[in-house]
Amino acid sequence: MLTDTQIMMRLFLSVILGGLIGIERQMHRRSAGLRTHILVSLGSCLIMLTSLYVFDIYKKEATLDPARIAAGVITGIGFLGAGAIIRDREGIKGLTTAASLWVVAGIGLALGCGFYNAGIFTTILSLIVLLFLRYIEAKLFAKEEKQ
Repeated sequence: MLTDTQIMMRLFLSVILGGLIGIERQMHRRSAGLRTHILVSLGSCLIMLTSLYVFDIYKKEATLDPARIAAGVITGIGFLGAGAIIRDREGIKGLTTAASLWVVAGIGLALGCGFYNAGIFTTILSLIVLLFLRYIEAKLFAKEEKQ
């Protein structure tokens, strides 16, 4: 059984890591920004903690699978992400924001089950993708448009 300190640490870390990705989305004025990313990460973490708690309580009385609730989170985030995707005359917008929400949910789930290193490393990789690959894409595609 987890201690209250461990639970609070996991929840707090999910706020920090989800917030880092949310800040990047907020800086680029995306529909899902800081608060949305924090809430998705925090909620996913809490759901995973709850799943582990229920598993721990009832493991002797029934066959339970803590991963089932995590799978439900991923499905639910698909609906939230779909709301961030908009189709207009210029094309489709919001796919990266939807993907970042999906990743943040995964980070929250990872932290909820104590998979700290993976959650932190995924946050770092996500920030690299969101911050630095934007400039590489701009340079690569700007050359293609000139040709």
